[in-house]
Amino acid sequence: MKRAFSAPVLIGALATLAAIGLVAIVVVQQLRSNDAQNAGLAMPDVKIGGPFSLIDSDGKAVTEADFKGKYRLMYFGYSFCPDVCPTDLQIVGNAMLDLEDMDPDGASKVVPMFISVDPKRDKPDMLKDFVANFHPRMVGLTGSEKQVAEVAKAFRVYYKLNEPDEDGNYLVDHSAFIYFMGPDGEYLTMFKHGEASKKVADTIENLISG
Repeated sequence: MKRAFSAPVLIGALATLAAIGLVAIVVVQQLRSNDAQNAGLAMPDVKIGGPFSLIDSDGKAVTEADFKGKYRLMYFGYSFCPDVCPTDLQIVGNAMLDLEDMDPDGASKVVPMFISVDPKRDKPDMLKDFVANFHPRMVGLTGSEKQVAEVAKAFRVYYKLNEPDEDGNYLVDHSAFIYFMGPDGEYLTMFKHGEASKKVADTIENLISG
């Protein structure tokens, strides 16, 4: 039976999918071909990744050096996201479970990571509870608006905070790729929104064992 961590409904009826669907994959032009994207092995023409300075869910300052020697399965989004982020984080969590079944030693070398692009609302203690819904080892990261902007730029992540409604709620438009980075922080591949978790796990296992 497929195992999964259930994601809570964080904001009821915040918006329809139409409000965010068209911006889920806004950096597709960076891919060399649609075939590469559909294969989940897209090779971008631009550099992805680099140094960063953020804050983890315990309020501790971290940098890319804290993850040196570990593979990183990374996703950028926000905890108040009504659909896209929970879907993709569920994929990340399930892919980790699949990988743990196939290759426990390899899985131990992979750190699943969620980086918030909504630092105004996604505070460290909130992120700790949020990421725990998807995998027990998932790391939640946030930071100042400047820190988040810098890491998003390094990973070619698009995001835009929309105007709040009368209750102060707002959506965040953002790209929706899952990045797989190597133990030295090098880009290895990415997966599109809605990718099958088993495919993600198989690809990661091949890259680690190869």
